[in-house]
Amino acid sequence: MPNHYKILIRGVLDVLPLMIPVVPFGIIFGAIGIELGFGPYITYATSIIVFSGASQIVILQLLSAGASSIVTITSSSVVSTRHLLYGAVFSEHLNRLSLNWKIALSYLLTDQAFAVSNEYFKKNNENQFKHYHLLGSGLTLWIIWQVTTIIGIFLGSILPDELGLTFAIPLTFLALLVNYLRK
Repeated sequence: MPNHYKILIRGVLDVLPLMIPVVPFGIIFGAIGIELGFGPYITYATSIIVFSGASQIVILQLLSAGASSIVTITSSSVVSTRHLLYGAVFSEHLNRLSLNWKIALSYLLTDQAFAVSNEYFKKNNENQFKHYHLLGSGLTLWIIWQVTTIIGIFLGSILPDELGLTFAIPLTFLALLVNYLRK
């Protein structure tokens, strides 16, 4: 097996333990999108276009509350500013890649992919195929997020409105905050 495939698989395996909280978060996102009155296509489109769980929730909440597009885009951008820092950290490791590679990897750069790939990059700085680790970890998260969003959309369309899943948004952010503070 070529070296870059081994590195891609290593990225997949390294990020898998971090997918445990992603599964319920993706399901909650899909269900909340439906509960807030967005159709399945709009809810799912945000997962493809934005691919940032926290930003996606902000977008849907603000739009459902009647916020303007400018407020929604600005708020979503502020929530995602940490990705600029991730990109700055990775710039030294990815500077030799083509623009197409950089665009693809920046789309797949998430908190989880950054965490595992940053460690890998530090230990394998001279490896010319190290970017495949980020590709593997990012694609893994992307696939799991898309599948769980679809599951959530399906569940959101069959769950009764009285269940009131919108309470899960602050709880999810609280769980993320506690996890970050713990680290």
